[in-house]
Amino acid sequence: MADNAQVIRDFIAAWSRMDPDELAAFFSEDGVYHNMPARPVQGRDAVRGFIAAFLKSWTSTEWDVLNLVAQGEVVVAERLDRTMVGDKPVNLPCCGVFEMREGKIRIWRDYFDMTTYTSALQ
Repeated sequence: MADNAQVIRDFIAAWSRMDPDELAAFFSEDGVYHNMPARPVQGRDAVRGFIAAFLKSWTSTEWDVLNLVAQGEVVVAERLDRTMVGDKPVNLPCCGVFEMREGKIRIWRDYFDMTTYTSALQ
């Protein structure tokens, strides 16, 4: 049985490499990514494309885990995502809720304030 908490820690660490293929590989084939300000994206290929689209403007990112709680197939990770979008820093508090299946992300719902993100870019 997979250690779901460790899978999510590895997933969060992988963001610093900004590789959409690596990030999408953490999802099940039918996985869902619901970045709450947008519509949910379903399927590993669609998730990969969605991630690749917003990574285009990022120059770097490091995600700090503030709290991580796991119970069975559910992992909740409170984070501070520190991202450079071009030459502008964005420090975005986030909370991700992950539903796992066989060591893969089946559903990821990510909650944050979009105004915090967009205000930092102005």
